[in-house]
Formats: sequence, structure tokens, C-alpha cells
Amino acid sequence: MREPTDDTETHTPLLFGRVLDGQGGARPIGWEEAQNWQPAAPGEVLWVHLCRNRPGVQQWLENELHVPEPTAELLTSDQTRPRAFVEGETLVGTLRGINFNPGAEPEDMISMQLWCDGNRLVTLRRHPLQTPREIVAMLDRGIGPPDAGATITLLAELLITRMSQAIVDMNQVLDDLEDDDPDEHAEEMLKRISTIRRNCLGLKRHMAPQHEALEQISRDAPYWFEDHDRREIAESIARLRRYLDDIDISKESAVVLQDELRARSLASSEHATYMLTIVAGIFLPLSFLTGLLGINVGGMPGMDDPDAFWGVVALCGFLFIALIVVFRRLRWL
Repeated sequence: MREPTDDTETHTPLLFGRVLDGQGGARPIGWEEAQNWQPAAPGEVLWVHLCRNRPGVQQWLENELHVPEPTAELLTSDQTRPRAFVEGETLVGTLRGINFNPGAEPEDMISMQLWCDGNRLVTLRRHPLQTPREIVAMLDRGIGPPDAGATITLLAELLITRMSQAIVDMNQVLDDLEDDDPDEHAEEMLKRISTIRRNCLGLKRHMAPQHEALEQISRDAPYWFEDHDRREIAESIARLRRYLDDIDISKESAVVLQDELRARSLASSEHATYMLTIVAGIFLPLSFLTGLLGINVGGMPGMDDPDAFWGVVALCGFLFIALIVVFRRLRWL
């Protein structure tokens, strides 16, 4: 029978459950057993991954884990701004990860709430998230985190690592746009640049508070969060800080490229307008002359002269050349 994972539809709130053995391995656990679980051996840790919008989740948090009602509401709500705080000996937090589900944009980040007292770790999400699946696969192979603190640290690390791929993809798109021909694909390039700027803003909006949440965990985590876990969190914080700087650089690069394209477009439009003005300036006197000679009133000179037409043509040619010379002297051409 296939074990439930993060993207499995189940009849209970449980998406998957594991009991960590403290050695990097874990055994599966069902929802019925998980609700009243107690450690059977030293070092065992229960990890349950729940769908937070399923019925009964908040009641289980309050009744079985004795989570205060405001905290239980936070863990099951859609208030998903990244944050973290300590409540007695428990750690409560909200983290966000890149949405790699089909049809999603990078800035459509998925939130994951967590609650942990050192012996039991509860993570909750609404939409499928890849990071918990990856850690479960490691546990099933016997190479996963040994305890709750290491699991939280690894969750944060993998969430941040997946963000880096979105940043790399955006930078690759920017590099391709810089090599593209703006004269042929200017409109398409501007659309793609606008998308990149939108992605940068979305990532920055969620990653900046996530940076603060991880700092809060590193600084105020309970006693069961060991020193090596704090060091790993500190490394994740430093990596996230670099990614935030990379986002700023990508955003500025997109702005520069967008401004350059708009400047080229504006210069091209101004040049076309300028050339039309020059053409109008040249033909305005000629139009006036031909219009004057074309009025149908008596007394027009040359009406009976068979060579008058060629005389008018010569006069127009002379006037055209004179205007070209004058415009060149004025440096309009």
C-alpha cells in the first residue's frame, strides 16, 4: 500500500506521519495512532504533516496538544506572513516556500505553519509543498534528521534552497533578454521584464519577513533546539540574506534593461517624428506654390504658354534643392 505523502488526498487531516528513531530513520504512523501518541523509547519524535483546512485540525491541536486557542487559530488560518515565536517550551512559526505546482508563478509562495515541543512536530499546509516530501524520502532511506530541531532546520534550509532556483531562472531570463534583439522583440521583451520585476517584488515581500522569522528561531528557540541546529539556522539566514541581495540586483538589472528598451523606443519614435517634420517642412513651400498656381481664376501667368509647365517644374526643383541646402546649413539634416 502506498504511504500518503504531501500531495495525496486522504480522508483525514494527516498527509503523512513518521516517528523519528533518533538515528536518521523513521517508521510510518497513521492518524488514529498519532492522535494519542506517546514516545515508546528515548529519542523518539513524532512528526505529522497535516492539511490545515481539513475539519477537526484546530480541535485536535487544542484538545490533544493543549495549544492555546489563539495559537491554534494561527496555525490553521490563512494569515501566512512568515513569523516565529516561542510559547513556553514550544516553537511556533510560519514559513514560506516556492510554489512549484503546475500553473503557479514563483511569487505565488506556499505557506507552511509549524508547532513543536521537542517531542512532537506538527507541520501544516493548504497546498502541496515539495520540501516535506523530500525530507520524508530521506527518513525512509534512513538518512534523515534525527530529532525535531534538525527537522525544522532542514525544512528551513530546503525551503531557502528552492528559492535560489527561482532566482537563478530569473537571472538566466535576464541574460537571454540582454542578448536578444530589441528592434525585433521589444514588446515581448518588455512583457517578460515586467514579469521578472513582479516576481522579484513577490519574492522580496515574503523572503524579508522569513529572514526575520529565522533570526527569531535562532535567537529565542527553546532548550531542545541544540547548538548545532542554531549554527545551521544561522547558515540558512546568511544564505537567505545573499538571496535577498541577489533579488535586489535582479530587480535593478530588470529596471535598467526596461529603461534602455523604453529609451530606444522613445528615440525611434522621436526620430520618426523628426523625419516627418523635415519632410513636411520641405514640401510645405512646394505645396503652397502648386496650390497657388492651381487656383482656377483669370490672370494666371503661363496659361497660354506651352512651356509654362516645365518652368513650374524647374522652379519646384530649384526650391526643393534650396530648402535642402538651408536645412543642412541649419543642421536639421
